[in-house]
Amino acid sequence: MSGALQAVFQNQRSFADPPPSVIGQAFGGGFYAGQIGVSGTATHYLIVGPVASAQSTSRQWKNANTATTGAGSVIDGPQNTADIVADGSSTVYPAAHFCNDLVIGGFSDWYMPAQNELEVCYYNLKPSTTNNNTSSGINANAVPARASNYTTGTPAQTSATDFKDTGAEDFATSGYWCSTKDSSNVQRAWSQYFSSGFQGVGGKTGVYNVRAIRRVAV
Repeated sequence: MSGALQAVFQNQRSFADPPPSVIGQAFGGGFYAGQIGVSGTATHYLIVGPVASAQSTSRQWKNANTATTGAGSVIDGPQNTADIVADGSSTVYPAAHFCNDLVIGGFSDWYMPAQNELEVCYYNLKPSTTNNNTSSGINANAVPARASNYTTGTPAQTSATDFKDTGAEDFATSGYWCSTKDSSNVQRAWSQYFSSGFQGVGGKTGVYNVRAIRRVAV
């Protein structure tokens, strides 16, 4: 089965049950993390993979701080991941290949989230009560779209029990790689910190966490 047909089949399988509606709800091989879209209109549900199988620590974005073809989207994690996988092996790109190679719950369309996708995960699944970094948070692809940065208290700690700090599915309060490269410096890529929500760029050879997600069309 081709990748495109498999993705359609998997989306159809996801909707054998009603669409997800509660943040943290088990759905589609993982857990519902929110919606992404364009101009505030939802296009996809984001599904975070289970921590036991979809999360890895100590992964490099790349094994050298050198250029990468593609992978420049802030919203299209599947395309970014496909670009990275096509650009080099798992030795060259450990984080993206880890996500791309997963099969969880019968689904094989997992990928490394793009910058704005991972931000939605932080906004809705923030693990701790730590104050937010107020220099990050604008996200045109969030639903609803956000034109302002975080305040110290918004977003608040998630209401999803399993995703709260020390919960069974919580994000670590540290940095996670995005699949989005830095458009202004070939040596760097974007990351999101789940301690404070800070988004920043760092050298691709840096070691951070990575957590795979998948998306389902609305």
